[in-house]
Formats: sequence, C-alpha cells, structure tokens
Amino acid sequence: MKIGIISFAHMHAVSYAEHLSHHPDVELTAIWDEDIERGSKMAERFHCKYYSNLTSFLETNIDAVVICSENVNHKQHVIEAAKMKKHILCEKPISTEVNDAKEMIRVCEEEGVILQVAFPVRFVPAVEKVREVVQSGALGEIVAIQATNHGQMPGGWFIEKEKSGGGAAVDHIVHVMDLIRWIKKDEVKQVYAELDTRFYDIAVEDCGIVTLELESGTIVTIDPSWSRPSTFPTWGDVKMEIVGTNGTISLDAFKQHLVLFNDREKRVQHIGWGDDMDLGLINDFVDCVKHKREPSITGEDGLRTLEVVQAAYESNKLKQAVTLTRI
Repeated sequence: MKIGIISFAHMHAVSYAEHLSHHPDVELTAIWDEDIERGSKMAERFHCKYYSNLTSFLETNIDAVVICSENVNHKQHVIEAAKMKKHILCEKPISTEVNDAKEMIRVCEEEGVILQVAFPVRFVPAVEKVREVVQSGALGEIVAIQATNHGQMPGGWFIEKEKSGGGAAVDHIVHVMDLIRWIKKDEVKQVYAELDTRFYDIAVEDCGIVTLELESGTIVTIDPSWSRPSTFPTWGDVKMEIVGTNGTISLDAFKQHLVLFNDREKRVQHIGWGDDMDLGLINDFVDCVKHKREPSITGEDGLRTLEVVQAAYESNKLKQAVTLTRI
C-alpha cells in the first residue's frame, strides 16, 4: 500500500511518518508541503519524493494520504484528496467550521473513500480498559465526569486564529470529548464555557473550563488549558475521573513513563514505555484501508467533537449555556 503525507505543519506528522515507514504493508512514497524547505527535509529523512504541487502529488499512485496541515486547510486537502479517490486520515480537529466538516464528510461519502479522524488517545490500553469497565455496567449509572487535557502552549500557527480556528479550546476539547463519546456512547446536550487568556500574551484563549450536560444527564467538566510550563517534562496530560452510582474510576492516559533527568539537555523528561498510541492509530488506519472497512474513528466522530468546541465558543461569547441542535 502506497501512502503519502500532506504537510508536516502539525507536530504529529513526524510520528505518523515514522510508523508508516516501518509498517510491513506500507510504502511511504510521497510528501507534499507548501513549505519547500520543510517538505524537502522530511522527504530526504523518510526516503521518498517531495512534491511542491498538490495536484501532482495527488496524481501519483498513492492509495491513501495522512493530512497534517494547519486546521483551516483540512477542508481543502480532504476534499481534493477525496476527489482523487485517496483514502484519508485527517489530523484533528476535522475542520474549523461545522459546515465545512459536514461538506468534507459528504464529499468523501460521494467519492467512496474512507475518512478517518486522528484521535490516537483511543488506542491507549488504559483508555480501552476504562471503556470496557464503563460499558460493562460495573460502575452503575455514570453521574459525573471530570476531565483535563492540559498542555504546553505550542506556539506557531496554533496561536494564529485564522489558521487554527482558536486556541486551547479547539486544540484540546476534541480529544477529551471524543473519549467521552466513545467510552459512554452518549452525546452532548448542553454546553457552558468560560474561556480566557491568562498565561501568555497571545491573541487566542490559553485556559478555560467547559461544563457539559450529556443527553443521559451525566455532568462533565473539561479543563483544556495550555497551562503546563515550558519546563514541564512532557507536552501535557489526559486525565479523567468517572463517577458512577456503584463506584469511581480514575484514568491517567500517559501514566506509563520513565522519568529521565537529562543533564545533557538540562531538563527533566517523561519517556513513555507503554504502547504507542500513534502506532495504534496508524495500524488501525492501514487495516481499515486494506480491508475497506468502516473507520474506527469516523468523520461523524470528528464532527460531533467540533460541534462541542463551537458551542463552547458561542457560550463564552454569550455568557450563557448553549443547547446543541443536530440536523
């Protein structure tokens, strides 16, 4: 199977490329990037051909693409790839606008190509175990969930609203919301959010609290802040406490790590030793394309998480709760 990568703008692209390069059923053959220097360097690193023209890239005999461009460019890249009959793994969020996401899903369906959204945290064994426990009914009725997705402020295009669609909210809510929907098989009914910029001198929000009511009545709080300092030993965290009528379960998605006191770089680092969630995502996508099956994480999954993000922005603007309506 021949796969190409569209853009290395997102930092996850390097990890995806590494795993594609070592997959026994995959040949990473082509890279497109509007940044010629970055694209050329990555093509040399991964021993494949660099294309500066997207149409020429898509006209090659690749079977699928992994899209890691800036959020605002996801729509264009997904639609162009779909019309060239390429299967697609798109970095999260699926898009910056709900209507754009709907159009992307529609075009992929019309063209008969797979659209999978990159939510790799699903492939963490601890997350899979928590889902199993919750869906077994062992915790009873789930009454509340407290979740965090803290992180370091990424800088670059992530803090340019015209490219990212927002700040910490759009960057981090989607991961946690996808897990909650997947674990609980539930949808969001109402959103109340307070977002602010407290940690950095930037034009987008870097902190906030989002309170949700699910259709089942479960109350959820999410802290999606970029509140980790530059000296923090890892990029961030994904933690969750799920409270049921029969018990409570706590999740720390990145608990499996070693602590490295790195004198050479003068920093303390967390080095993960558990299963690699990016590898799980790539293996799943390749298997999905190989067997032409429904993706594990669909465009619809990406759309539902984006709806929550946009409702959070609207709630923050209006200073009141927003009820989600789906058509």
